[in-house]
Amino acid sequence: MNPGLQNWLSDEIDKLKEQHLYKVPRILESPAGGRVRMDGREVVNMSSNNYLGLANHPKVAQAARDAVEKWGVGAGAVRWIGGTMSIHQELEDRLAKFKSVEAVLVFTSGFTANSGCIPAVLADQDVVISDELNHASIIDGVRLSPAKYKKSEGFVYGHKDMGHLEDILSKAQGFSKRMVITDGVFSMDGDIAPLPEIVALAEKYDAFVMVDDAHASGVLGRNGAGTTSHFDLYGRVDIQLGTLSKALGVVGGYIAGSAVLKDWLINRGRPYLFSTAHPPMVAAALIAALDVMENDPEPMRKLWDNTRRWKEMLAANGFDTMGSETPITPVYFGREELAQTAEKMLFEEGVYALAIAFPTVARGKARIRTMPSADHTEEDLNDALKAFVKVRDRLAVGVAPG
Repeated sequence: MNPGLQNWLSDEIDKLKEQHLYKVPRILESPAGGRVRMDGREVVNMSSNNYLGLANHPKVAQAARDAVEKWGVGAGAVRWIGGTMSIHQELEDRLAKFKSVEAVLVFTSGFTANSGCIPAVLADQDVVISDELNHASIIDGVRLSPAKYKKSEGFVYGHKDMGHLEDILSKAQGFSKRMVITDGVFSMDGDIAPLPEIVALAEKYDAFVMVDDAHASGVLGRNGAGTTSHFDLYGRVDIQLGTLSKALGVVGGYIAGSAVLKDWLINRGRPYLFSTAHPPMVAAALIAALDVMENDPEPMRKLWDNTRRWKEMLAANGFDTMGSETPITPVYFGREELAQTAEKMLFEEGVYALAIAFPTVARGKARIRTMPSADHTEEDLNDALKAFVKVRDRLAVGVAPG
């Protein structure tokens, strides 16, 4: 192995450790749930995206088992080469109906859906106008495109700042196409994009809108259909990204929109063109998860009951949840070393809750990101709160952002 490379890697890792930014994944030793076994001990899991508990739902698991018997364990090819099975098409048809759009194209992940769609719909005479707190997968998708997009060039607007967005749109009329792109629910803060205002401004200035609904899927809207449903904006959002890896409990991402958009992405969406199709058991499990979401309101009701209770408990004990409006509930600590220390202390107290620090969030804005779910019991949340209070008091820190 090349010593120069290995030395550079070691030096850079040492820098991360010095800055309290070094990450080591813990090992989950049980199914994802409200309480799990992790690194040899039982903990309350406050860091899962399994919003509705569907990752372990018996109907979803049975659908996967049945599909293995019928289809085997792999699709055998890239989608367009011969890896698209009828069950993949069935999933896309079900998702299109669920989202009330003409068509859906499934990708292997939400990240690849962004990196496949955004560059495919933009050319070098176009511009992308993006919220400053958009997810890393949006940022990377935009960087892969030939369009103008840089903050230094004036194409990133302040978080949910509609005056700033309008100012940028008014100055961007010389471009061939103008895309406004936003998260539906912001993944580190838990707040909701002002989508009606964004859509209205886009229509005023002849732009089109793409919304990444990864954390709105299964959480907002009719049966969890997302922010377009939540705000009743059907037909006015050109491109919607959804995830199959969070509330739906399995894996994957998709782009929802017009039939011609799907046709174009089949021909020019590079992750679609060069990635083997999902195993058929994944598609079958997702169809079963959709069945649950559309016909059983209990998981979504329990998710929101637990979310409201968790936020109320934190607020009553003096914690700052940074304006969160959704199950994503950050608990503010500020300094990176405090958040990392708090994460380790919480684990010792029987709670797994992840510290989020730079570069995921701005320096000095570190937080513990918590995720109540339909799987949590009252006892789980009570135990988690006791641990947070104990850790906060031992650290003797305030929790109000400066």
